[in-house]
Amino acid sequence: MATPDTSVSLSGMRVLVVDDEARMTQFIRMNLELEGVQVLSALTGAEALDQVRKHNPDLILLDVMMPQLDGFETLRLLREFSSIPVIMLTAKSEEEDVIRGLALGADDYITKPFSVGVLTSRVKAVLRRIESRTQHGQALLKIDDRLSIDFNQHEVIVDGERIKLRPTEYRMLYHLIENVGWTIPHEQLLAKVWGYEYRDETHYVRLYINYLREKIEKDPANPKYILTERGIGYRFYDYRKEASPPS
Repeated sequence: MATPDTSVSLSGMRVLVVDDEARMTQFIRMNLELEGVQVLSALTGAEALDQVRKHNPDLILLDVMMPQLDGFETLRLLREFSSIPVIMLTAKSEEEDVIRGLALGADDYITKPFSVGVLTSRVKAVLRRIESRTQHGQALLKIDDRLSIDFNQHEVIVDGERIKLRPTEYRMLYHLIENVGWTIPHEQLLAKVWGYEYRDETHYVRLYINYLREKIEKDPANPKYILTERGIGYRFYDYRKEASPPS
């Protein structure tokens, strides 16, 4: 069971709840308002997109199973113009649904039914991650002639082309480079990037390692930068000791 996080205050936050089930919306509204949250609501995906443009919420709780525009399609359209953190709400728990949501840019996933403790813990965990995006001491880090990392812009520069990193991709790359040359266990990466309450969600790490490799590796199937230590975790190759990535 996840331990509720008390290090982040929700007071004053604006959360948009997108669900066509009135009882669920009321349950979430009642409990978040007790935390001092301003709760907005939308019954459809189209209404949610309109609410985002008008009110720019701090976080979105987005139901997957909605008529017309479902949660996945709503998220896809949202990510065309906004990076607001999103937690998907669903009655399904199949891994492919989780992967699909994360691939479209969701920050987390909660399976219905869920308790008040789980709701507030997950909301706080996501907001904590957003608030704690640490700027690297070096704005532009050159790894080698092919790869540089712009920490201020959350971008990688690969063969002269700037590629934007999603927030979770950035946090993972940051922690890998912060521990350059050292293997970071799966559980530690989960705790650092997502929070301690996610230490058992190992598929999150695999998924985002794959996303990062697709963006920075010349051959993602044979990575040179983000290396796998089987059964342990991942490490970023030590560019400080090598003139070029290992071949």
